[in-house]
Amino acid sequence: MSTAGSAQPLSPRCAFMSPGGPESPAMASASFPRCTSVRLSVSVAVILLLMSVTAVQSSQGDKEPVYRDCVKLCVRMNCTGARLRGFESSQPQYMTLTGEALLAGWTCRDDCKYQCMWTTVGLYLAEGYRVPQFHGKWPFVRVLCFEEPASALASLLNGMACLLMLLRYRSTVPRQSPMYHTINAFSLVSLNAWFWSTVFHTRDTYLTEKMDYFCATAVILYSIYLCCVRTLGLRRPGVSSMVGVLLILTFTSHVSYLTFVSFDYGYNMAANATIGMVNLLWWLCWCWQNRRTLPYWWKCGLVVLLLHGLALLELLDFPPLFWVLDAHAVWHLSTIPVHFLFYSFLIDDSLYLLNTEKLGVKVE
Repeated sequence: MSTAGSAQPLSPRCAFMSPGGPESPAMASASFPRCTSVRLSVSVAVILLLMSVTAVQSSQGDKEPVYRDCVKLCVRMNCTGARLRGFESSQPQYMTLTGEALLAGWTCRDDCKYQCMWTTVGLYLAEGYRVPQFHGKWPFVRVLCFEEPASALASLLNGMACLLMLLRYRSTVPRQSPMYHTINAFSLVSLNAWFWSTVFHTRDTYLTEKMDYFCATAVILYSIYLCCVRTLGLRRPGVSSMVGVLLILTFTSHVSYLTFVSFDYGYNMAANATIGMVNLLWWLCWCWQNRRTLPYWWKCGLVVLLLHGLALLELLDFPPLFWVLDAHAVWHLSTIPVHFLFYSFLIDDSLYLLNTEKLGVKVE
């Protein structure tokens, strides 16, 4: 166990009930839950670094013999023949539809893992040990079809905030503004990332994990492109075009390596940290250079600083409160208001660019 001293692996006999989806009977320990079934604009290095390490790896909980034996016994007793047909027929419709939509249904084996996870958690706490992680994650109570309900809800709310502010941007800024189309494209990339973040926290599979990571990286790279267009491209379109091609090649190479060679979480973290730092420093340099001429520059600078500061919430990393709310969910919830500040900056800057273009003033 992940505790001090020379604690030995748990040995009590695995006790569980036949899996039955979100309405399965209670676990052996009655005090534990029943079996109830990007990214933001101008994302920065720390955020992507923290997101990257949410890897599905072996953890103390799933290494325990009691957990492994429990899963094996559960699968052998409940996931074949009539028992398996009973599980499939009793599975709620929303679970079935979610599984089909995400190309990864909630299988009998998945439900065994869920049941045995809570059995192991109960034994850990009964013996006075800390809550263990399973497959790189804390144990979360499943609410309907959501594996991580708080994080899924927070990601959805981030996406809704992004969509709301995009609609406000479109209604406020004329299409003739020089940055209009670039910002619209960036917003769509961000919406896509928040969509996959919601999906990933709803159902963690090989596909949804990769889409969450890849789309988050796309937001960082597009934020670099957005900054390039704003700082160089308005006067030198050729430069922003070349940078855009370079960023596309970078993204393609990154995804290809992780998909076809090796999904190396260490490399993924280092790559995201590097491009995030480029993004961060470029935006902050622009803010510093324009602090005397643009009265709204502070909004962009504050967004960057807030994203860095709020990302530190991930370092708290505590077992989920009520088996729902963990540090990752708190971080996602805290970034929701930042969308409003960032789009306020984009609106101010787009209107400024439109006015200076009409007046024939050189844009800096």
